[in-house]
Amino acid sequence: MNDLCADIGYKSINHYGEQLCGDHIDIVEPNDNSTVVVLSDGLGSGVKACILSTLTSKIISTMMAEGIPLEDCVETIAATLPVCSVRGVAYATFTIIHLINNDTAELIQYDNPHVIVIRDEKIWDYPKKEMTIGEKTIYKSIIKLQENDIFIAMSDGCPHAGIGSTYNFGWKREEIANFMELLAPAGYTAKTLSTMLVDECNNLYDNKPGDDTTACVVRIRKREPMNILFGPPSNRDDADRMMALFFSKRGKHIVCGGTTSSIAAKYLGKPIEASLDFANSDLPPIAKIEGVDLVTEGVITVNRVLEYARDYLGENKNYEHWSFERDGASLISRMLFEEATDINFYVGKAINPAHQNPDLPINFSIKMNLVDELSKCLRQMGKKIKVSYF
Repeated sequence: MNDLCADIGYKSINHYGEQLCGDHIDIVEPNDNSTVVVLSDGLGSGVKACILSTLTSKIISTMMAEGIPLEDCVETIAATLPVCSVRGVAYATFTIIHLINNDTAELIQYDNPHVIVIRDEKIWDYPKKEMTIGEKTIYKSIIKLQENDIFIAMSDGCPHAGIGSTYNFGWKREEIANFMELLAPAGYTAKTLSTMLVDECNNLYDNKPGDDTTACVVRIRKREPMNILFGPPSNRDDADRMMALFFSKRGKHIVCGGTTSSIAAKYLGKPIEASLDFANSDLPPIAKIEGVDLVTEGVITVNRVLEYARDYLGENKNYEHWSFERDGASLISRMLFEEATDINFYVGKAINPAHQNPDLPINFSIKMNLVDELSKCLRQMGKKIKVSYF
């Protein structure tokens, strides 16, 4: 087993005036060695397209996750979703990216714009094999993965962007590939890359998309562990054991909380260097301890990180803030969302009397809920999460 993993992110915008998106993405992990990503584009827009694309992606992802051969999956779709008698085109198209052991990618493409692959920061014209299954022309590719490979799947809303205004014939696939090639060296996450692509399409549509538009990006990267210490242990005698386990782990170390920082500093035999630089006036400042990568305040800061995480999974509007600011929440967000692949939480269950004030909002008083909710968000980002309580 290699040390590679897949960072997967996507974003969709609806056809102007529609409440539902006619594109759908499904991601399933049948086991630790396999990930199936399906992007389906339903014919037209609105409710009908939404149902068709959802049905297509659900059928394909479920069948492939069960190890059913590609031919059977496509034949099932062909039987379930016939060709439109009026337009003579399929009711739903699809792109499948099947990652096996983070070593091999199997691409299966039917009538969507072909997947763009960027390797070594350059557009790569990967091999494709044409097949006919159930009277449908399918393109299949088997690709040996390399670190920093980027796969960009999209619905036809992307190349249709700008038709009749910015471009006579839309934003061609080759032009989209060149746009993404320029972004590749920056090391953006898959979510950020997909957001940048779809936002650019939206601009070309003048914020009134003429089609449902979806981009899904898979970025192959090395595993990067991250460790977070949050709160002192319920039993003071467990402090040294908690610190020993925390600092023995490979990867960067983040310490959250005033009392927690004091315990960590005592264990390391290093002073805490307080900072008076309020990078963000509504958040407490960070501090420094030699041997710790980041020291922040606890509940208030982690609560802000949770807000950023929820937004990241949605429209990602706060990206421009936390990706540049130097406050504790922004720094933690960058480390967790962009750098980390495997995150270990070390959570102390000691009760802080300051958090029992009834005048404080409830999300400030229940530390465990913060950890649970943030863990859920990080798992949805594809992170491997382990939580240890003390």
